[in-house]
Amino acid sequence: MEQVLAGIVERDPEQREFHQTVREFLISVRPVLEHHPEFRQLAVLERLAEPERMVIFRVPWMDDQGEVHVNRGYRVEMSSAIGPYKGGLRFHPSVNLSIIKFLAFEQVFKNSLTTMPLGGAKGGADFDPKGRSDTEVMRFCQAFMAELFRHIGEDTDVPAGDIGVGSREIGYLFGMYKKLQNKFTGVLTGKGLAWGGSLIRPEATGYGVVYFAAEMLALRGETVAGKRWLVSGSGNVAQFTVEKILHLGGTVLTMSDSSGHIYDEEGIDAAKLAFVKELKNVRRGRIGEYCERYPRAVHVPVDPTLDWNPLWRHQADGAVPAATQNEINNKDALHMVEGGVRLVCEGANMPSTPEAIGIFRDHNVLFGPSKAANAGGVAVSGLEMAQDSMRLSWSREEVDARLHAIIRNIHRTCLDAASTYGREGDYLAGANMASFIKVASAMLDQGLV
Repeated sequence: MEQVLAGIVERDPEQREFHQTVREFLISVRPVLEHHPEFRQLAVLERLAEPERMVIFRVPWMDDQGEVHVNRGYRVEMSSAIGPYKGGLRFHPSVNLSIIKFLAFEQVFKNSLTTMPLGGAKGGADFDPKGRSDTEVMRFCQAFMAELFRHIGEDTDVPAGDIGVGSREIGYLFGMYKKLQNKFTGVLTGKGLAWGGSLIRPEATGYGVVYFAAEMLALRGETVAGKRWLVSGSGNVAQFTVEKILHLGGTVLTMSDSSGHIYDEEGIDAAKLAFVKELKNVRRGRIGEYCERYPRAVHVPVDPTLDWNPLWRHQADGAVPAATQNEINNKDALHMVEGGVRLVCEGANMPSTPEAIGIFRDHNVLFGPSKAANAGGVAVSGLEMAQDSMRLSWSREEVDARLHAIIRNIHRTCLDAASTYGREGDYLAGANMASFIKVASAMLDQGLV
């Protein structure tokens, strides 16, 4: 495994995020390789760590003042061993090939855990939709899809949303795809309900994270109710994480964006959450405006001189990092332990560094890894694809019940795999091992392709 990792680092030395996720994965699946020498003999790890296909393209577009901009677009199709490529699109200035490859690698195993026949991919662009008008976002999405359309399809690659790509962007992307291909298909998920979307899809990732946390707590005879929670982020995942915690009787104290975080000692109730949704989804404002509406709350701006996040210093019982990758480092993890946090369930992709995860493990903090805990989004995307194929729409209750059942199954799968390979109770190892066995076995069945 060290040789595998050394080869990856040597080939792409600048891709730190990709190295991080592969390293964590390799450590976890070591027991599986000891039981399945055929995986080593046929270079399954080496094949999995190299994308089946990578597309990088320019995206020229014009702003409202007539100025031309050029961004870079990506689509990394990592693995189609168990189904067509599936994974989101991210529009954010930080997007680069390393981040897209790490997300695509994670997506392969996340999708495997859902039990659905879905491969893994990820894409996006270094475009920032913040501060842009609807017409500027539309022009960018149309320019982006003018290249991407030739690489995707309902049985080939089905993108969805991610950071910076919400319902507005999905609408513009789908409209351009439909025009270029002259057909109406379920080639994107996260669509509007009037044109092929699924009920519960916007809520799915956030709801799924809380369902996973509830399953973890149930093993200790505990519930979400009565506990105080720290949540980072204020986008789609964070909003519906907060909503489901409230549904289950918990209290949420924090939310954040790139400008800082808010802390509400009284708790963010349903009315306050509705304000946040309007603020972020409609007005696209900053989270600090929450304190103008609710002055008893506190806004803590980002301090660039700190190498830790003050959000994680508040006293709480549980935490859901739902902002971005590597937002919790070792110092943050120690602050969380000191503040009473006994459960961390990841809403974002890889939000905890390896050092932070080690601290959680050393202090017996229940840890729900992102590839298991936030798989609800892609699970309901899979359900959306099924509904599109059958030209029907399931009820809200039916989709939610299916989501809940999928999360329960993922939770049990993680525990069973961890127990089988001598890592009792280790959700991270269990998630990696269970998903790896499924994908690797499919690769062997299909030959050297």
